[in-house]
Amino acid sequence: MPVDDLESRGAKNRGHNDPSSHAVEERETQWVPWLIPVFVVANVSMFLLVMYVNNCPKKNLGTEGKCVARFLGRFSFQPLKDNPLFGPSSSTLQKLGALEWTKVVDKHQGWRLISCIWLHAGVIHLVANMLSLVFIGIRLEQQFGFARIGIIYLLSGFGGSILSSLFIQKSISVGASGALFGLLGAMLSELITNWTIYTNKAAALLTLLVIVVINLAVGILPHVDNFAHIGGFLTGFLLGFVLMARPQYGWIEHRNLPADSQSKKKYKTYQYVLWLVSLILLIAGFAVGLVMLFRGENANDHCHWCHYLSCVRTSKWKCDGT
Repeated sequence: MPVDDLESRGAKNRGHNDPSSHAVEERETQWVPWLIPVFVVANVSMFLLVMYVNNCPKKNLGTEGKCVARFLGRFSFQPLKDNPLFGPSSSTLQKLGALEWTKVVDKHQGWRLISCIWLHAGVIHLVANMLSLVFIGIRLEQQFGFARIGIIYLLSGFGGSILSSLFIQKSISVGASGALFGLLGAMLSELITNWTIYTNKAAALLTLLVIVVINLAVGILPHVDNFAHIGGFLTGFLLGFVLMARPQYGWIEHRNLPADSQSKKKYKTYQYVLWLVSLILLIAGFAVGLVMLFRGENANDHCHWCHYLSCVRTSKWKCDGT
């Protein structure tokens, strides 16, 4: 998944010698990223556990020669006809927490909405997501700290799982892509809510929009859960307004005002409006989504064209695969 390269931040209409500009820069570099590396280690460790449980040579005794990379022993991969991504079987993923509508709704296994974001279908899937997580997440954690980025990552993954369950009810889904799209969505809303402190605003916005559109376009390919991408992106987009707003009025412009006045003028009115509207939409979206999910509703019944958001059928492929 491609990642963005946002233009460098700078305070608007401030000189290089402005002390408040240096204060902002110091604040942005004070966070030492550790949560994103932990997430990477957790995802890799979970994949190794899945492969250990999968144990292709033992569970495919009749077709032992078809296991890929048999020199890895029980960590060898399923036959490529079963899993072309060099990974485990779908039954192993189901056993260890893949997102599956029937188990979430009929067997009340709501924990799968979270567990699925720590599972990956194969080495290719894992490497692509982890590279994206490192390039996107490290920079965000450096700027905003582990707490906000951790909340965005986890809630975006959760939001992606909810939307995926509402629309995809005949197959399983795994992967951290929903959480990663949440980070992209948060980057976009952060750019919008902190618009006045950016230099080269148009270039930064255009770059990020192109990246988002390309990634979502890839999601219309078969076997890709684009609903998890869309749900994660929307969740992260709203969370960005709630968690990533920055002060818009520099201290230097108000240095002659009392401390109380300075603190009251740190954020602009539009930021408070975006914060409130986003929080309401976020709570309402989660509430409506969870109610629909656990009532067993199929969102396709309410949106007959939405299936095109996840897969567009062509002469080259069909959209009925798992």
